[in-house]
Amino acid sequence: MAKILIVDDDAQLRLSFERLLAAEGHEVLAASSGEAGIEAVKAEHPELVVMDVRMPGMNGLTAFQKMRGIDARLPVIVMTAYGTTETAIEAIKMGAFDYILKPFEIPAILALIGQALESARLMRGKVAMNGAAGNGAAPEGDALIGKSPAMHEVYKAIGRVAATDATVLVRGESGTGKELVARAVYQHSQRADRPFVVINCVAIPETLLESELFGYEKGAFTGAATRRVGKIEQANHGTIFLDEIGDMPVNIQAKLLRLLQERTIERLGGRQSVGVDVRIIAATNRDLEAAVAEGRFREDLYYRLKVVTLSLPPLRERLEDVGPLAEYFLARFAREMRMDNPGLTPDAASLLTAQTWPGNVRELANTVQKTLIFNRGAPISRSDVSAALGATVAGHEPGGGSGATGAADPALREWVRAGLAGYDGHAAFEDLMDAVARELVREALDICEGNRTRAARLLGLTRPTLLAKMDKYGLKVKATVSDR
Repeated sequence: MAKILIVDDDAQLRLSFERLLAAEGHEVLAASSGEAGIEAVKAEHPELVVMDVRMPGMNGLTAFQKMRGIDARLPVIVMTAYGTTETAIEAIKMGAFDYILKPFEIPAILALIGQALESARLMRGKVAMNGAAGNGAAPEGDALIGKSPAMHEVYKAIGRVAATDATVLVRGESGTGKELVARAVYQHSQRADRPFVVINCVAIPETLLESELFGYEKGAFTGAATRRVGKIEQANHGTIFLDEIGDMPVNIQAKLLRLLQERTIERLGGRQSVGVDVRIIAATNRDLEAAVAEGRFREDLYYRLKVVTLSLPPLRERLEDVGPLAEYFLARFAREMRMDNPGLTPDAASLLTAQTWPGNVRELANTVQKTLIFNRGAPISRSDVSAALGATVAGHEPGGGSGATGAADPALREWVRAGLAGYDGHAAFEDLMDAVARELVREALDICEGNRTRAARLLGLTRPTLLAKMDKYGLKVKATVSDR
């Protein structure tokens, strides 16, 4: 649940927003003018503002400037009619999160609100670097946990690089915490009161990534009815985090290189250079040296990115941190799911430490959460952990025959074989994956009693992604269920 302020002189629109967002579990504040919106920001400290750009008295652009003076990291979504688009674009250049044209579709505004709230969480949510959870008391918010020598080197490196404006490349296997490190660098930097914009280079289709990063001019392509400011311009004077940069297409790498060299960009379809002052933090789990040798990654960009490299160790190389990490996740998930923290037995902690954790910290977190969901109040035992780990328990690799080893439990294997028997060269993989995804979403909603926010957290999805999957699979929850 978030506190969202709606600023618009249209009473009917404010009422519609109140109903829509309250149904999504948010607390909604309303103001009928820019002046009233400023006072609401001072008094109520909302996590997001959705504001019209054209209102009687103080216009949205002036109101936005004053709101930013109160809270520089407050995300603001600007609503505008087609004729006032240029004003909305000016707001984006000044640091507004994004704009949306009236009239808009409900799924579009909900998705944009979800993205803005996630951005606010990334900027405001402190990343603690306390070394250990200790006695099951999880730090509030996110944390880098570990007392191992390798993690102490990471903490020291963050402290050294944060105060500079140097480009940072964070390297490590999937699930080691690269985003947390990027956020820690940002939060301890001189740009901590400026935007922190995250772009996942894998999650955005290649055809959209260039315009998402650099923006576009009116008429740049079919459907480009207005100019659009890209994420890099939105991050001006702040920090942009390029996750999974090893998967960035080569043609876009050239434009990123220009940004690093000249501090300028060109919007798609534009001819004018736009000056931008951003700090770049990038992350990858790829072998960039091999990618350079194979021509999949530009060598000049590689050297520009690795001004400072922070390497995160895999969990199997710091097994002494598994116990503190497990305690941290257990306390955190218990608090989030409003459950008592049952604690871990020594045997359970020992079994966790014995694993190799190919999925690293993320896999450990998912395992701990699973044990808590099915726990009945007693301290989590070795058998609870073993059940949560399933076929991944160290030393146990079911399977056999002449096929692949390390298969899942027999019931799942039988279901997969039955499903495959119904196909003959058709889209078996996609259909069966959809069937599994549908049941995952259905069961998560059932476990969380229809609470979509908790279900999204349980599945490791953003709320907009969960809503999109519910729509895709035709899943609904009762209208009476609140996400509070």
